Amino acid sequence: MGDFKYKRILLKLSGETLASKSGYGIDVDEAESIAGRIKEVHETGLEIAVVIGAGNLWRGKQGLEHGMDRSTADYMGMLATVMNSMALMDALERQGVYTRVLSAIEMRAIAEPYIRRRAIRHLEKGRVVIFGAGTGNPFFSTDTAAALRATEIDADVVIKATKVDGVYDSDPKKNPDAVKFDSLTYIDVLNRRLEVMDSTAITHCMENKVPILVVNMWDNHALLAALRGEVVGTFVHG
Repeated sequence: MGDFKYKRILLKLSGETLASKSGYGIDVDEAESIAGRIKEVHETGLEIAVVIGAGNLWRGKQGLEHGMDRSTADYMGMLATVMNSMALMDALERQGVYTRVLSAIEMRAIAEPYIRRRAIRHLEKGRVVIFGAGTGNPFFSTDTAAALRATEIDADVVIKATKVDGVYDSDPKKNPDAVKFDSLTYIDVLNRRLEVMDSTAITHCMENKVPILVVNMWDNHALLAALRGEVVGTFVHG
């Protein structure tokens, strides 16, 4: 593990990473593919925590457009993240990686309650820890949950997994002249309104000096190269 820049990482995945080609549901093949990437990093000896979203199962915005109560919509999203967490846990354990799901909303039959010291102990024992149910509070996104958990467990970096090779000044799929950033400050991200993570998450990382690394999770070599300190993706820092 000596050639790696970090020891403990927090990996932020969107719910869509588990989705089928339609963008919805849980595709077992996709879950196994993501589990394989995580296993590859885990085998280097790095400590890995994961926060996963719920966009493949529930989008609270749709409920709000029909007059749904915001808290109800957010709690439904939190429950959906636990379903995704269990799917990823199962895929990891079938590949021989010991995994624990810790939920911010207590549901002892299927997940351990989130306790900071317990989470750290699991990481120290070499288990992948998946944080479910966001922060446990409505009005906060899973981006904010990732930033919060990263600071709580003293993670060295937040890895934001994407399907592009970094952060651009505009959508590279729509603009062939889009410019990629190798490095950005937190203030740059906020001022430019770049869609790295939501503003609450960016501000939390800035205040607690937690760097963010935006990497293409689907590039076979990008994640490990970035963890070694190579210039890959986009690095957001103070």
